[in-house]
Amino acid sequence: MIRTENLCKSYGKFEALKNLNLTVDKGTVYGFIGPNGAGKSTTMQILATLLKPTSGRAWVGNLDVVEQADEVRRIIGYMPDFFGVYDNLTSLEYLEFYAACYGIHKHLRRKIGLELLELVGLAEKQDTYVDSLSRGMKQRLGLARTLVHDPELLILDEPASGLDPRARIEFREILKELRVMGKTIMISSHILPELASLCDVIGVMDQGELVASGSVEEITAHARQGRTLEIRVLGGLEEAKEYLETSPQVLSVHLEQEKILAKVSGDESVQVELLSGLVSRNIPVVRFSETSMNIEDVFLQVTRDSQGGKEHESIAATVE
Repeated sequence: MIRTENLCKSYGKFEALKNLNLTVDKGTVYGFIGPNGAGKSTTMQILATLLKPTSGRAWVGNLDVVEQADEVRRIIGYMPDFFGVYDNLTSLEYLEFYAACYGIHKHLRRKIGLELLELVGLAEKQDTYVDSLSRGMKQRLGLARTLVHDPELLILDEPASGLDPRARIEFREILKELRVMGKTIMISSHILPELASLCDVIGVMDQGELVASGSVEEITAHARQGRTLEIRVLGGLEEAKEYLETSPQVLSVHLEQEKILAKVSGDESVQVELLSGLVSRNIPVVRFSETSMNIEDVFLQVTRDSQGGKEHESIAATVE
């Protein structure tokens, strides 16, 4: 559904995108994550025909986004991170107006508008003026607007930005319905756990480059590069640390408050061997378990690796 080939976008000497090669299959929910300024919005704006690339090419549904821009706009629904609304229109009038912009016949506009309001949970707000809607309701109305022409692809740039937890949950449920309907969805968000639960594939952008792409499980496995054990003991913390450091299977050992974090290579048999070694030395082990990585841990690890161990300055502001 989406394909880019060596896609670049420069602003003077600043390279916002660097040779981006991206593929999104039809029917996929693709999550786009990365620090502020990583190139996510630039990519989405190019795919939405709002920006022209400096070099390289991009296709949506086998249509070139530059040479066939009008055709591309008919099959996509684009929702920017900030959009304006017409405060003097009701919710239904707002959708009817955009239906008219897409050339939908007059006698169908009201029907489509009512169906979309039902889909996004705003049926009871059809006669409510847009300016009186909450931010969450406006976001849902904006999503309905992107659907008036029944697009094949939705490009959603930070659609849940600024929403409270309840509104985020409601918005996520709507996206799940659209997924069941077979829509291809490309969504960027800094609320990483939500993307992990919603998306089939995750793409990690950093400094204009796609540094990782795949399922959450694939990226997690790549980021881990070994297993991390959390070990808690009632006493003999230093002795336990010294023993672990002598094992060739232990890659690193760190003390964190009253626990030991040990990164190890190998399978479960290595863990059995290490635990047996601790017990044989009369070290009272009260916890010995393998830690899991959530999507935020994966993001930090992948972006750190892409910069040779130096974390991006805006990462802390990117994850919640």
